Amino acid sequence: MSGPVAVAYAARPGVRLRSAARLALCAAVSWYLCLWWGTSTAPVPAALPAVLILREDVYAWPRLGWQRLAGVVVGVLLSTFVLHWLPDPAWSFPAVLVCGCAGMYLMGRPGEPNQQVLITALMVYATAVPGYPLARLEESLVGIAVVVLLGPLLWPPDPYRSAAAGLDGYRADVRGLLGGIAGRLERGLAEPGPTEQEATALPGQGRVWLRPQAARDAFERAAAGRLVPGRRAGRTAPDGLDGRLALGVRTSLTLQFFNRELGERSRADAPGPPASGAPVTPASAPAPDPALRELAPLVRATAAALDSALLGEDFTADLDRARALDLAHREAHPGRHDAVLRAGLHLTHEALADHLPGPHGAGGTPPSG
Repeated sequence: MSGPVAVAYAARPGVRLRSAARLALCAAVSWYLCLWWGTSTAPVPAALPAVLILREDVYAWPRLGWQRLAGVVVGVLLSTFVLHWLPDPAWSFPAVLVCGCAGMYLMGRPGEPNQQVLITALMVYATAVPGYPLARLEESLVGIAVVVLLGPLLWPPDPYRSAAAGLDGYRADVRGLLGGIAGRLERGLAEPGPTEQEATALPGQGRVWLRPQAARDAFERAAAGRLVPGRRAGRTAPDGLDGRLALGVRTSLTLQFFNRELGERSRADAPGPPASGAPVTPASAPAPDPALRELAPLVRATAAALDSALLGEDFTADLDRARALDLAHREAHPGRHDAVLRAGLHLTHEALADHLPGPHGAGGTPPSG
């Protein structure tokens, strides 16, 4: 899948059990097929593709399968060639290591090196058994084929449900993120960073902003008819899901800007280290920035409006309150730095306004005349 990778969302126990059963069945089928074929007595490489390829995004399985198979082929050829022409370990191991690292990055994707090249090259190099390179290639091929062909037939996921779950995960994470930010703002942003509870409440904040686009990708594949084998083609999308996904994608950009700008503002306003031997007292600490502290109600109102909009509920009152607070903050703090800090929230309000039904929103018919 091109573009942002899909991430795993918090799923119900039944969904997790189906994923575990799919992995176990694919690994077992691959293992016993290789035992029946007689490739080896312990065909571990045949079971590994089920562990490494089966993810939440079923559309990524073919790409991951081809990527792994290409890495295995290159790794086998690399070690076989080096061992044939450089039998001396003093020269062969550095050659395998250097060429394997180069192939890992040359055959990978940006930010995603093909580690299978180096792993296979080192395994073949360390296992000096006749026929092992061919057996590893055969077992990897069997495991990949089972995952790509059999995996989608085992409890195929509903793309529309996956898209809705992704949007709900984004909504919950952004609600927690904005709530933590508002709490810090109310405390004057005096702490050097989030509290331990806030830090553990939302791990991997960078992935939060990718979730709406991943959910949107799943929705567009389903709408285009690229459904998983075994899934009925006549399914229809839930009402309003397309618009809420578009809102999620748009607000992920505006809120990411606000989050980053707030971090830069916090670092710029943070006090320097105290002089050597100077005691640190509450009286000597810098006073909290009133512009930041008065931003907390605006953040909470924006979070409430976005939460209701992503749920498909009426958010007009929350948006009106957020816009009023934005205007009041603008009048009270007209400085350039404060305007830049508010920009992400203001653009979020614009995205919410476009999502409003009726003549002023994207869902309504513009007035005539």
